Amino acid sequence: MAVGREIKKKIGSVENTQKVTRAMQMVAASKMRRTQDRMNEARPYAHRIRDVIAHLANANPEYKHVFMQTRAIKRVGYIVVTSDKGQCGGLNANLLRTLVRQMQEQQTNGIEVDLSLVGKKAAAFFRSVGGNVVAAINEVGETPELETLLGGVKVMLDAFEEGQIDRLDILSNEFVNTMTQSPTFSQLLPLEPSDGDSKGRTWDYLYEPDARELVEGLVRRYVESQVYQAVVENGACEQAARMIAMKNATENAATVIDELNLIYNNARQAAITQEIAEIVGGAAAV
Repeated sequence: MAVGREIKKKIGSVENTQKVTRAMQMVAASKMRRTQDRMNEARPYAHRIRDVIAHLANANPEYKHVFMQTRAIKRVGYIVVTSDKGQCGGLNANLLRTLVRQMQEQQTNGIEVDLSLVGKKAAAFFRSVGGNVVAAINEVGETPELETLLGGVKVMLDAFEEGQIDRLDILSNEFVNTMTQSPTFSQLLPLEPSDGDSKGRTWDYLYEPDARELVEGLVRRYVESQVYQAVVENGACEQAARMIAMKNATENAATVIDELNLIYNNARQAAITQEIAEIVGGAAAV
């Protein structure tokens, strides 16, 4: 029964695929727990330095850094965080789709866009569609190190400081829960003041030894910490999305196997019925 053999071969192929997707699901679940721990460990520092910077932007400083100065927006820089690997559902596609819409809006308003990319998926996407990519970082790995990210961050910070771009945003996936990861824009520069201070009230910190040196270092650490937090959080999103994608693939494989088994059983029954009919017909002829 040639048809039956072909169906059995397909069933075996799908079963092998199912084993792979089930294994990838378990691996992603294990990695997700580690990446979530890393994300939660990094969050307090990132949130605290964001609060300090917001207060600093609201102060009346003796030295006003260029990163605090708002100017007319003619060119925007985006730091875009994606994964290096695929097989994580629509995680990267949703983020890049959001970015493209934002870029189209900016270009409609006559605003140019520069891109600093983190992750192979973003680099591959903009190689195919085009874009003004000024920096790209690949092979971030599952345990990202700040030193790996500094090159792409410094390019954008220098561009803002030299007036080449007028605003710097970061786009990454925010980890909401295991089932939900949301593409999120955050403005890094110019620094945005906090909303908690009374209007008309001016104040400042006491700086030692020098306001310029301290503000310069603090602002750069702030941007670096936000980028690192975005990369770590995106890693947790990647593993969660991959776990869900592989779970769905495993379940879909089970559905396909059931359907193929039904087809095989129907074909087998039809073949048996035909053989019986031929035997009966031959006996009747004799």
